[in-house]
Amino acid sequence: MKKVLLVAVFAMATAIMYAGGYRVSLQGQKSLAMGHTGVAVVSSESVFFNPASMVYLESRFTASVGASGVFSNVSYQNENTGAFAETDSPMGTPLYAYLSYKATDWLSVGLGVYTPYGSTVEYEDDWAGSHLVNNIDLQAIYIQPTVSIKVNDKLSFGGGPIYVTGSVNFNRNLSRSLTDLDGNRSEVTIDASGVTNWGWTVSTLFSPTENFRIGATYRSEIILEAEDGDATFENIPNSPILPFTNGTVGIDASLPLPAELSVGLSYKFCEKWMFAFDYNRAFWDVYEALVIDFDDETGIPDSVNPRNYKNASTYRFGLEYQATQMFTLRAGYYFDESPVQAGFFAPETPRNDSNGYTAGLTVNIGDHFQVDASFLYLHFKEVDASYDPYNDLITGGQAPFAGTYKSNAFVPGLGITYKL
Repeated sequence: MKKVLLVAVFAMATAIMYAGGYRVSLQGQKSLAMGHTGVAVVSSESVFFNPASMVYLESRFTASVGASGVFSNVSYQNENTGAFAETDSPMGTPLYAYLSYKATDWLSVGLGVYTPYGSTVEYEDDWAGSHLVNNIDLQAIYIQPTVSIKVNDKLSFGGGPIYVTGSVNFNRNLSRSLTDLDGNRSEVTIDASGVTNWGWTVSTLFSPTENFRIGATYRSEIILEAEDGDATFENIPNSPILPFTNGTVGIDASLPLPAELSVGLSYKFCEKWMFAFDYNRAFWDVYEALVIDFDDETGIPDSVNPRNYKNASTYRFGLEYQATQMFTLRAGYYFDESPVQAGFFAPETPRNDSNGYTAGLTVNIGDHFQVDASFLYLHFKEVDASYDPYNDLITGGQAPFAGTYKSNAFVPGLGITYKL
């Protein structure tokens, strides 16, 4: 059961309103305004999108910081039972900071700090799906030192290690019916912090002509291991047939962050225009189940909830127009496939295929400062779906959970870029 709960926690916090599975696609205002393209674009956000392109930045030193405000909503309804629920989630604020330094004409180094996983999602306590999730709070920070090496004016390579650290808090009811003598639903809260591990990224950029670029970036799979976490049980009736009692016990858990391959191209035309396209493939098949393992001495059985994710693709399109020396305008669109298969639609990741519509601009303030702004409207297709493999902890019987999900998000973002 240890792996199940933490994965659910991470999944719920991030998948609600962002990208496939539990991925947050908000890693830069310039790129987001162009449909989150950037693999073949040289910009202040290249540390994340394609480290190989850092060496082509004109400025010796570049710094870019920013944040987005995520206003999201998910509603659930079961027309047969009349059950209805809606998330009451505070605004999320994913952050990023990128630094790059051009040491020589052929070598650049950089550092990226960003939050691809981080949000808070809350359903009303004891809602119809509370046996799967009530609320979740996730924070994860990626720290990525990078290096970029120019082979010649047409070809470069880049990459570096990735260090991840995070924490999670997750609450759900133990079953659909279990209560204490006062009628309070029995529940468990999982809390884990100091979850860390290492990964890596590698990239390349090829420019056949001055106006045409082709890029590729690969990020490795990272497995986050949470050891010595806590599971706190509350409102447990005193019964010899139950394997748990009120109090706190230790747990271990793990969360797979899938490998990603992104390839893209950009083309400048008519002097002031640039078109960009990115294709992203996320290898979600690593996410087979949610598992939570309780300490062996507790006697609490492990819980294994299948997820059976499939690999999924995202198609991104962006346009940039250099309107004046002061203003650069951008717009974009992306289509994001859901990795969730039929019969495995769990409310901690209530997402279907989605369409993202983006726009934004950069305002140049003098020779050194830029203000970058973006806006994203994300619409998930309404879906009638179910999670079939759930086994009730008390009755032991299978209890599918089904309904209709509607979700969307409004995401304004603001950033500042400094060049020297």
